[in-house]
Amino acid sequence: MKKLIRKILTGNTAIREYATVTVTNNIVERAYLKVNKTVVDVSPNQWVLCLKPLVFGIWIKDKKLSTVLNKKSRGTLIFEDALSNKKKVAITQLDVANKIEEDEGTLFLLQLKHCRLYHLNFFKTHFLFNRYYKKPGLSFNKYKSLVAAYSYPRKVRIISFKSNNHYNIFPMDLVGEMKTNNRMVFGLRHTNRTLSMIIETKKIVASEAPFVYKEIIYKLGSHHGTAPPLVQELPFKVIESTVFGFHVPEWVESYKEIQILETLNAGSHMVLWGEVINEVVLKPATSSLYHVHFMHYLHQKRKGLEYPLA
Repeated sequence: MKKLIRKILTGNTAIREYATVTVTNNIVERAYLKVNKTVVDVSPNQWVLCLKPLVFGIWIKDKKLSTVLNKKSRGTLIFEDALSNKKKVAITQLDVANKIEEDEGTLFLLQLKHCRLYHLNFFKTHFLFNRYYKKPGLSFNKYKSLVAAYSYPRKVRIISFKSNNHYNIFPMDLVGEMKTNNRMVFGLRHTNRTLSMIIETKKIVASEAPFVYKEIIYKLGSHHGTAPPLVQELPFKVIESTVFGFHVPEWVESYKEIQILETLNAGSHMVLWGEVINEVVLKPATSSLYHVHFMHYLHQKRKGLEYPLA
């Protein structure tokens, strides 16, 4: 009976927490920020930066909107399927937790207070949660917040750091980029063994990597909390970044060297705000690795809008 129900709900798709996909052309989903009666498309300028609590970083250039979006005004972040579809899949209510102001705009840190999901109906959503996702420390509300946050593809980048005899290389998807003003933002978990050294030296390197190195990228994930092997013991060769001399996997397509300008504690993660001081392109860009929640992937697959699995 359980197998039958599962087949009805998911077809032959293997159930997982997140789907690892590639984006061949453009991201089809859209994200809109609504404050009072003003609605702005923030699709390329919104990122997940902290998980406990769930905090979004949203870059806003509009001075009037920045003025309205203060601690007395709750914002609404709306995720939609695609420009051609306009179906809402998640609506989140956000409060301002902090902000970083610059001449070109303001990075708002917005904490999720409430959300609604529309990927599947009430019965299917609860069944999947209770059957496959429910575990200690993960309430239904927390589950909903993660589904909402990952109803937009989150790109995976490779982070590099080196100081004296210590180095680290690990993947991250809590990363945002503001290309128009050479800024990047990162959400690093406090348990990351390299975080304190990054804050002390104020340096970090972020690389773009092709999805075909998925297996190697995920193995690097263990470096968040454990000591990496000696550089010569890595299963790949490294090059040194031009300015900082940090170890960068030879298979990355490009990298950016970033000077950290400011840090903010968001909860389980520290937010690092930095300036890109050097960018090096090594090879033509291809398809990167992205994460979406499985609930969102399942919804998109039913509509024929899913991305290819990596």
